[in-house]
Amino acid sequence: MKRPPFLAFLAVLLATVALPGRASPARQEKAPAAGELVGMETCASCHEDAVKAFKLTAHAKGEQSCETCHGPGKAHVDAEGDKTKIRNPKSLAAADSSAICQECHNKAGQKHWTGSTHDSRGVSCTTCHNPHPKGAPVKALLAKPSQLALCTGCHLQKKGQLMRSSHMPLREGKMECTSCHNAHGTPNDKMLLQTSVNQNCYSCHAEKRGPFLWEHAPVRENCINCHDAHGTMADKMLKVKQPLLCQQCHQTSSHPGPAYPAQSRYAFNQACLQCHPAIHGSTHPSGNRFFR
Repeated sequence: MKRPPFLAFLAVLLATVALPGRASPARQEKAPAAGELVGMETCASCHEDAVKAFKLTAHAKGEQSCETCHGPGKAHVDAEGDKTKIRNPKSLAAADSSAICQECHNKAGQKHWTGSTHDSRGVSCTTCHNPHPKGAPVKALLAKPSQLALCTGCHLQKKGQLMRSSHMPLREGKMECTSCHNAHGTPNDKMLLQTSVNQNCYSCHAEKRGPFLWEHAPVRENCINCHDAHGTMADKMLKVKQPLLCQQCHQTSSHPGPAYPAQSRYAFNQACLQCHPAIHGSTHPSGNRFFR
């Protein structure tokens, strides 16, 4: 008997979650015996700088300190520092390394990590975080001084967009990448914090939410129909300057024709929004053309 499509999808999903060899935070190693633990001070006898930095972090308050992440250290000490006798997250596969962190960090903002965009592309927790940094710990133990520097180290296209004249104020420190995205994963597209692009934008731009008596269809559908959220060379982060942007849809409206020539009255200081300023929506009884 053929399975219904939904049940077939569910079976594949459950099989994927339980793939053999896939590290899982739920599958933890058994607790080490007391005699296998050596304690932080023993680690400091060789790794003085690392332990000194580690003590400045919240992780130092863990029940087993260094051995919470690195595992029991007795065999490593007895073998006079043999690196194969201790667990080093940086030398493990990305999924196995992240599973160590998920033994504690598997709730709230990290609960969607497994199967997320970063996880599926081989990014591990230690790619972005440093559990025992040199000097004073950075917020969230980031591997770089700021969140912007960290994210743009991989997302170079977004870094270029943020350098354009019209951009989100990340460079100025008024917001961060995590103002819109959760790098640990979400159920939403592009790891957005909200269920849609519009809901994400409305969290700051509440005045654009409405409700409106007269709605502009492309605005209601998706903000990025007109805007590029990271930055553009056009005003207001528009994808294309006016009136070219509007003419992509309104080619046969009351202002017909192709892109306006330089001598046109609509080409200089007569952009569409000069007459239609309520372009996101109007609550005025006579605002069906978004004049007011």
